[in-house]
Amino acid sequence: MAVCTVYTVQSLNSTCSISTPNKTHLGFQQKQVVFYTSSKKSNKRGGGGITCAAADSQTIVIGLAADSGCGKSTFMRRLTSVFGGAAEPPKGGNPDSNTLISDTTTVICLDDYHSLDRTGRKEKGVTALDPRANDFDLMYEQVKAIKDGIAVQKPIYNHVSGLLDPPELIKPPKILVIEGLHPMYDKRVRDLLDFSIYLDISNEVKFAWKIQRDMAERGHSLESIKASIEARKPDFDAYIGIILLPHSLTRCIDVRLLFDHNLPVYPQKQYADAVIEVLPTQLIPDDNEGKVLRVKLIMKEGVKFFNPVYLFDEGSTISWIPCGRKLTCSYPGIKFAYGPDAYFSNEVSVLEMDGQFDRLDELIYVESHLSNISTKFYGEVTQQMLKHADFPGSNNGTGLFQTIVGLKIRDLYEQLTASRAAGSLQATKA
Repeated sequence: MAVCTVYTVQSLNSTCSISTPNKTHLGFQQKQVVFYTSSKKSNKRGGGGITCAAADSQTIVIGLAADSGCGKSTFMRRLTSVFGGAAEPPKGGNPDSNTLISDTTTVICLDDYHSLDRTGRKEKGVTALDPRANDFDLMYEQVKAIKDGIAVQKPIYNHVSGLLDPPELIKPPKILVIEGLHPMYDKRVRDLLDFSIYLDISNEVKFAWKIQRDMAERGHSLESIKASIEARKPDFDAYIGIILLPHSLTRCIDVRLLFDHNLPVYPQKQYADAVIEVLPTQLIPDDNEGKVLRVKLIMKEGVKFFNPVYLFDEGSTISWIPCGRKLTCSYPGIKFAYGPDAYFSNEVSVLEMDGQFDRLDELIYVESHLSNISTKFYGEVTQQMLKHADFPGSNNGTGLFQTIVGLKIRDLYEQLTASRAAGSLQATKA
């Protein structure tokens, strides 16, 4: 069965079922058309067309979760660069589209599944983080359709106007990245992900970053920035980042049922295959500027096609200060750590960097001591970092670990593709 979701229906040239308009939790209207096909056919509707066809190979879906201002856009640029080709908005489409398309990847911003515009959220007294302000049914249907090789008409949330714009056509890419506040919140969507990442920025660092950005670039006052952060914090804690349920309960309870009964919900990061955690430095006592960072790459063990990165000796506990003849380090220096740990009851490996690089070309010294980084040639991590030296975080662990995770996703994609091809060949022979 192929599922295509559209917003208007004029005429149909194929067998289909049409549901009546659905109302989401807070009143956003939509219509759904479900096309049932048994082979590659083109089902068109009046005034234009949408192709419903099974692709030869499934799209691989990556989920990236983080709050606003936590580096999702920078991570996306690093990731698409690893695959080659610049990521750009759809050509000839809405200039305010949130979608980015490159030769291999399509990045969808999950803000597009807001069920309320800015005014509607204000009237209902909810933030964009609140699940009731998002259409998870449509999100699931469309991500599943794309994964199955079916083009969809995806809505657009306009960040400039705060309105819900007309939808845009999204064709199945080789890799679909869904990024935003809730990619792992709904179990149905979570089960579609081939790999998931969570960017976890501590409150102290987030506050310092937001002050630097909003005061310098947007002219906001310190008081307004503080008010904005405080206004978002309850919903962020409830739906994105704070654990409020025993781990033993989270695998058997649908989060929407908890919400409907006013019960606490659980965060997404416990489901992530990799977490990049950004913390205040421990190299400077009582630092509150957020310029020097301690960054952890937390990698879940046992994930298919994903082998955690390690420093020196896999499974050992390592502390390493590389500053010296081969790595220039100004105050407060650089410190690496690595070792096994537990994270939300999952076995993980943790690689940590505290401090920042003075010279990116010397990163090759650190790279040479890391294993399982999925590079195709010696020095590829360093090359990628130098290529994007102007990106935020390029002199510290955020840029380094985002680059490494990008390379790991490329490797995972290649292994998954090869595995599926081998499976198809085996099925053909049988």
